[in-house]
Amino acid sequence: MAKRPGGSPGNPSLAAADEPAAGNEWSFFAEQAPARDQIAKSIGRPAPEQDAHYHGHRERLRSRFRDHGDTALADYEILELLLFRLIPRRDTKPIAKALIDRFGTLADVFGAPAALLQEVKGVGEAVALDLKLIAAIGHRTLKSELKDRPILASWSSVIDYCHAAMAHEPREQFRILFLDKRNTLIADEVQGKGTVDHTPVYPREVVKRALELSATALILVHNHPSGDPTPSRADIDMTHLIISTAKPLGITVHDHIIIGKKGHSSLKGLRMI
Repeated sequence: MAKRPGGSPGNPSLAAADEPAAGNEWSFFAEQAPARDQIAKSIGRPAPEQDAHYHGHRERLRSRFRDHGDTALADYEILELLLFRLIPRRDTKPIAKALIDRFGTLADVFGAPAALLQEVKGVGEAVALDLKLIAAIGHRTLKSELKDRPILASWSSVIDYCHAAMAHEPREQFRILFLDKRNTLIADEVQGKGTVDHTPVYPREVVKRALELSATALILVHNHPSGDPTPSRADIDMTHLIISTAKPLGITVHDHIIIGKKGHSSLKGLRMI
C-alpha cells in the first residue's frame, strides 16, 4: 500500500511534525525571499531608496530659510533649495555649487541659455527649462511694476527690468519702450538682435513703429554682452540720428540706456544727448 507523503497514515502526530506550523509559514518564506535591493540589482534597476544622507540636510536647510529668510543662506544654498523640488531623488548640493562655479553668480545662472545650463552635470533639459521659467517669472514681475505708472517717475524700476531682461543675453538686442503723452508704457518691444558687438538699427523703422502705436516718447535700450556698458561712438551717433528723425514728428527720445552685466550707462545722464 502506498504511503501518503509527510508521514505514516496511522500516526497523525508524525504527519503533523513533518509539516511546518500554519503560523510559521509566512516567516519561513520571508526568510527565503531575496531582499528588494538584491532583486533590483539583478534586473539592472536602482535599489529602492533608503534614508539617503541628504534628507536630513534638506530639512535643516529648509528650517534655516523658514526661520531666518534668505539672508541666512549662501547663493548656492538658495539654488540648492530650489533644486530640491526639481531633482527630488538626488543630492543637489554638488549641482548647485557646479552651477555657481560655472556661471559666477545666481543671476548669471538664471540668465544663462538653457543649452549651457545642460552642460553642467546633473542638469537635464527639464531642469534647465524650469530654471528659465523661473527667470521669466522674475522678468514679468519686474515688468508688471511699470504698468500704468509714469515711467520717468519709476526710473529705478525701469533699470531693474531692463537689466533682468537683457544683461545676460549673449547677443546684442535693441529694445524700445514706447510711451504715451503721460509717459506711461504703451509697448515694450525688441526691435532687433545682432551679434556679440553690433545690432543693426534703422531710425525710420523706429519712428514708423512709434507712429503705429501713437507713441509720443521713446526710451532706447540695448545691451553690451561684453559686460561693459560704456557707450561707443556708434551708439552715440545712432542715438542722435534717431532723435533727429523723430523730433519733427513730435516724438521725444528721453534716453538711451546701455545695459551691462555689472551696471548700466545713460546717455542722458552722461550729457551725450
